[in-house]
Amino acid sequence: MPRGSSPKRERQYEHIKDSAKKRGVSDKRATEIAARTVNKERARAGESKTASRTSIDDISSSRRGGLRSHSGAGGRTKQQLYAEAQRRNIKGRSAMSKAQLEKALG
Repeated sequence: MPRGSSPKRERQYEHIKDSAKKRGVSDKRATEIAARTVNKERARAGESKTASRTSIDDISSSRRGGLRSHSGAGGRTKQQLYAEAQRRNIKGRSAMSKAQLEKALG
């Protein structure tokens, strides 16, 4: 974290870093993700000396995470399920319905 960061940004950094580690990301990558996210939030809030245009004009990382945090009422689409079945090399996937794909994927 940069010198002079607020306690809130320190907590935010640690939370993001811990969350990334729980998802199985390496320590180095987790540190990078946390630093980039916090730096962007600092720029958006006017807490940094310099800021890129995308840091200010782009959708905030917390909003973007909120938009992606769930898959909606219907869950994954048949196309998403099929793609996952293809990655896992499940036989007979092309003839399966959405329900059958969900069952095959577990």
